[in-house]
Amino acid sequence: MTDRDNAVFNTIRQPPNLRSGLADTLMAQIESGDLKPGQRLPTEQAIMRTTGVSRTIVREALATLRAKGLITTRQGLGAFVSNDPNPRSFSIIPNDLQSIDEILRVLELRMGVEYEAAGLAALRRTPEDLDRMQDRLDALDKALEEGGYGAQEDYAFHRSILVATQNSYYGRLFDTFGDLMVPRQWARLDKMTAAERKRHSARMRREHHAIFAAIRDGEEAAARRAIRTHLSKSAARFEELRDANTSS
Repeated sequence: MTDRDNAVFNTIRQPPNLRSGLADTLMAQIESGDLKPGQRLPTEQAIMRTTGVSRTIVREALATLRAKGLITTRQGLGAFVSNDPNPRSFSIIPNDLQSIDEILRVLELRMGVEYEAAGLAALRRTPEDLDRMQDRLDALDKALEEGGYGAQEDYAFHRSILVATQNSYYGRLFDTFGDLMVPRQWARLDKMTAAERKRHSARMRREHHAIFAAIRDGEEAAARRAIRTHLSKSAARFEELRDANTSS
C-alpha cells in the first residue's frame, strides 16, 4: 500500500463492533471523496495489515458496503468504489444492527422522526386512523400477554402513527426500517425471571397506551412527550444492557 492508503485506513482501536468500525471508516472515506468513484480498494490482505482486523471482519465490512451500493467487485480484479457511490435510497440492513451502540443511533433517528409525526398525528388523525391504531395496539397487547417479543406488532403500531400524519413520506421513510427497529435479539426476554417479564410487558403496554391516548384526544404536545418518553426509556434500557454486558 502507498503512504496515502495508510493515511486513509487508520488502525481501528477496539471499537464496540469491529466490522461496523471498519465499514464506517471505509464509508466515511468514500463519502468524503478520499476514495473516489472507480478507485480500486486495497486488497483484503492490505486492509488487514493496515487496520489490524481479521480477514472475516474485512469481508463482512466489504459485504456491508456492497449491500449499500458503495462498492462493486470485479472477478479477479478486486473491489472498486462505485461510479455513483451516493446511495439513491436510504436503508438499514440487518448487519447495521449488530451492536447496541448502533441500535442507540437508530433510536436517536427515530426520536427525531416520530416526535414530529406524533404531534402531526394528534392534529390530523381520522376515525379510520384511530381504528387502525387501536387494532395495532390490541395486537401488541396480545403478543406481550402471551410472552412474545411483539416486534412486528410494535413496528405496525408505530407505523400507524406515521400513516396518521396524512403525509405519505413518513410512512415511506419508516418502511426502510421495517421491524429491524425492534431488534428482538437484544430483548433478552429468555434471561428474565417471570416477574421481570411481567414488569417489562406492563411498562411497554403503559408507554404505548399513553401515546395512543394523546393522539386519540388530539393533544399535540402530550403526543410528542409520550413518544419521546417511550423512545428515551427504550434507549435507557439498551444502555443498561450494554453497560451490563461490558462489565460482565
